[in-house]
Amino acid sequence: MVTSPVATAVPVDASAVGSADGPEARGGTVPGVLLEGVTKKYGRQTVLDVPRLEVPRGSFTVLVGPSGCGKSTGLRVIAGLETPDTGRVIIGADDATNTPPGQRGVSMVFQDFALYPHLTVEQNISFSLRLEARHNRRTGPSQAEIGRRVTEACAMLGLEKLRGRRPGQLSGGERQRVGLARAIVRRPQVLLLDEPLSALDAQLRQHARAELIRLHRELGNTVVLVTHDQLEALSMGTNLVVMNGGKVVQSGTPGEVYRRPADVFVAGFVGSPAMNLHEVAVASHPAGIELTAGTSPDGRLRGLLPGGGALAGGGALAGGGAPDRVRLGWRPGDAVLEMPAPGEPSSSGELASTGAPVPGGAAGGPGLVVTGVVDVVEFTGDSAVVHCTGDFGRWAVTVRAGDQQPAIGDRARVRVPLADLHLFDVDTGRRLPTPAA
Repeated sequence: MVTSPVATAVPVDASAVGSADGPEARGGTVPGVLLEGVTKKYGRQTVLDVPRLEVPRGSFTVLVGPSGCGKSTGLRVIAGLETPDTGRVIIGADDATNTPPGQRGVSMVFQDFALYPHLTVEQNISFSLRLEARHNRRTGPSQAEIGRRVTEACAMLGLEKLRGRRPGQLSGGERQRVGLARAIVRRPQVLLLDEPLSALDAQLRQHARAELIRLHRELGNTVVLVTHDQLEALSMGTNLVVMNGGKVVQSGTPGEVYRRPADVFVAGFVGSPAMNLHEVAVASHPAGIELTAGTSPDGRLRGLLPGGGALAGGGALAGGGAPDRVRLGWRPGDAVLEMPAPGEPSSSGELASTGAPVPGGAAGGPGLVVTGVVDVVEFTGDSAVVHCTGDFGRWAVTVRAGDQQPAIGDRARVRVPLADLHLFDVDTGRRLPTPAA
């Protein structure tokens, strides 16, 4: 935990935070945290390169990405445990770039909770407050205030009966709650959480996620959590920041990031099971634009985009020269699985030679039809993930437990509505607009 007396960061003009005209001038509010032009290098390797990252005040912001993406470094820069090579760190209305960690008004909970083994739960929770009182006799909290805050934190996190125990006598979940209590007892402006749930078992992690959400709602302060678990990020955050290679790839609400991934990396990283992604050929069709991959009747992909003549003729998707290939994506949960009847060709429903639309949705119309052969079925309780193989690669679809369950070796066909298709540039990986139905 980052211990902190009273914050003494340098105030900045709120109207100037972020840029010359600032968020206030643009009709915004002072952010909870703002990283502006922040870079950090270790030797010649750049581990953090963030032109601008705004954490909304009062939000539960989650930094998510693979190992080594820079998310923990970003958190440590906010805490003051790492000094950026360039840029500014704004906390609230204060420029905290050169402010010592203990004076930033933040608390940090580490992955291992960092509890003192020889102190009781109560002593661990009150440690930073007692230290502050000792060094700041005039402005520090009184013994009565310390006792009241510890009692409140213990009640909030269900630690009342554990106050006299030592860390060695606690379970992993109890130690996690003590670490949180020690952080919130200081009433920080910003609470920083560095993968605090990674050491817990699956059942305890689920309970702890709910507790952290409840705690944020009760405290109302700004929370920044780092995790590599995208399910954890989607379920907990009100604001999601996806990082890769030291850069912010996309930020927004969990729903925005999940439904409109900015590029192929976000599409493949966020969501479980991962989005199906395949490179497909683009060609003109009487009914619009045809997307194709594979040749075998039991392993092909056929799609139709309406009003897409401009795609083949003028490159509407790419904004330039007409692409002859794009990367197509669809989520396993957005597809409808069909098992062809005995004797029925699994390619039924593909584009007709007359230009009839692909019946991608339940009501027919533009969309996607994909066929393949089932090779793996993952049963997860209330659903199953069916993995199939076709000429163009592997794909997956999620089915509910009560729906028809395929067997290994069965032929399968899925239909995906137009609204659930995602297109990406083959070269840059960036998202492309999908023609409307």
